Order: sequence, then structure tokens, then C-alpha cells
Amino acid sequence: MAGSPGAGFDTNAVARFHVGDTVVVTLSGLPETTEPPYTQPITEDGTITLPSVGHVLAAGRTAGELQNAIYGLYVPKFYTHLNVTVNPGDRVYYVTGEVKQPGRLLYAGEMTVTKAITTAGGFTDFANHSKVWLIRASGQRFKVNCDKALQDPTKDPLVYPNDQVQVPRRIF
Repeated sequence: MAGSPGAGFDTNAVARFHVGDTVVVTLSGLPETTEPPYTQPITEDGTITLPSVGHVLAAGRTAGELQNAIYGLYVPKFYTHLNVTVNPGDRVYYVTGEVKQPGRLLYAGEMTVTKAITTAGGFTDFANHSKVWLIRASGQRFKVNCDKALQDPTKDPLVYPNDQVQVPRRIF
């Protein structure tokens, strides 16, 4: 399904956790020795598991919302004072196909399709610049003509965490 790369995609969703994202939870300010941070991926049911409270819904929440939810589960039931810090783990996107260094890349902020390809070492000599596919984590697919995107930045869609950029081989 090809279409507008922004169609049906909520840009606010970038700040929300998704299934598969890694979450780092730090509990501090406890009377006993400080616990190390809990680092775990969000499971398919959208939860993480923490000591004493069990499963906590993380998918669909921002770091602040998850922080407040965890705080509410521990205070005052288990502790009278607690500091909760929630951070996302590494967020990644993928560039595959006819690029010089295909693979999993760290998402470090605003990224476009052409920037993602450049980060992956650029096109190989066999790349089809006009039929690059941007595949959203949701499964939506968009065809991007990178030659036109370089001339007109409005045709260079944003890449979000867990998206994939596929660069096909051209037919001679």
C-alpha cells in the first residue's frame, strides 16, 4: 500500500512506548540499598514486570505517564517515599538492501529517508534511487523517489523508531 508517508501516522506516537521497545526503570530514594536499574523489553501484551508489583502496562504510554503509574503502584503500599525514573532504551530503525552498510541503526532524533540512507553509507552502484520503500512499524508502506526528495525536502519523509527503509536493486 503506497500513499502519503504522514497519512495515518501520529507523530506524537514517537514519544510513546511500543511493544518491543526497551524500558529502563530506576527506583531510588529507598531506605535500603539502591536497586540497579531494571532494563527490559515491553512484551507482546504491552507490559513490563517489576518486583513486588508484577506486570505494568507500558505500551502506549509516555515515559512520564509510565513513571507516574509505577510510582502509584509502589507508594504508599510499599514505600512512603520513592523516586521513579523511566527512560527509553536504544531506539532503532533499519536500512536494508542496496546500501553500503545495511543494518540496525540508532535513532538519534529527526531522521529522513535520505539521511537514513546516508547514515547507512549511501547507495551502492546497483541501487534503485527512485523506488525506495519506507515501511512503518505499523506495516504501512510508502514509495519514495530519493532523487526527487533531494531536490524537494517535502518529498523526503521522516523515519521513526522501528521503521525500515528498503533500497531495492535496479534492473539494468
